[in-house]
Amino acid sequence: MDLGTLGGLVIGFFVIIAGIVVTAKGIGGVIGFISISSIFITIGGSFAALMVSNTLGRTLGLMKVVMNAIRVRPIEPGRIISMIVTFSEKARREGLLALEDDLDELEDDFLRKGIQLVVDGTDPEIIRNILETELNHMQIRHNEGIKMFEDWGAYAPAFGMLGTLIGLILMLKNIQDKSAIGPGMSTALVTTFYGVILANLVFLPIASKLSYVNDQEILIREIMIEGTLSIQSGDNPRIVKEKLISFLSPEVRAQVEEETGTKE
Repeated sequence: MDLGTLGGLVIGFFVIIAGIVVTAKGIGGVIGFISISSIFITIGGSFAALMVSNTLGRTLGLMKVVMNAIRVRPIEPGRIISMIVTFSEKARREGLLALEDDLDELEDDFLRKGIQLVVDGTDPEIIRNILETELNHMQIRHNEGIKMFEDWGAYAPAFGMLGTLIGLILMLKNIQDKSAIGPGMSTALVTTFYGVILANLVFLPIASKLSYVNDQEILIREIMIEGTLSIQSGDNPRIVKEKLISFLSPEVRAQVEEETGTKE
């Protein structure tokens, strides 16, 4: 589980509430920031717009997308590269068929499929096409979830403004009562306040986190594709390692160099 997402949400709401309490002390307290109707308009309205712009199945799967942002699996390029280099060493010593004994130990379905195709003697170009097709469709699925939260982040402030307009219309209808203008304006602006918070603290940050996770998964799978094809071509394990660490940034590359070793 990635504590950064939950921790950021908790800290964000805490500092906003603390700021409200400190600012509103002596002028009515926090009660002026609470409006059930504004919550309905902002959350309910933006969610309804999300339903309109997506299929029902995708909308109902929204919670699964949220969990993908919270339950982020640690990205361990060093472990993956070390595993692929070990397979390369074994394939050079005992042949490609020897790798079949290790397939059940592979936790990652993508890498297992690649190694299985190698063991089956599949043509390298076919292996690349199969794995890249799966990678592309994974990216399409991830982008759908990212776009949903980007859209929701755009809808929330818009419905917040809608709630403000509703409040202003009601206030202007009673403009003869000057004592009601201040409280009415305050209530009208609360809806925009909710929309801005939800968009910039919840929806857009979750979209950004999902985009980051997507980029990391694509990187790992590209490493797996290159490693699988290198094993099939019979590359020297040291060459395999050099190929794979070239995908990494200099900082991560140095760390992986320390963690992994290649037999001569």
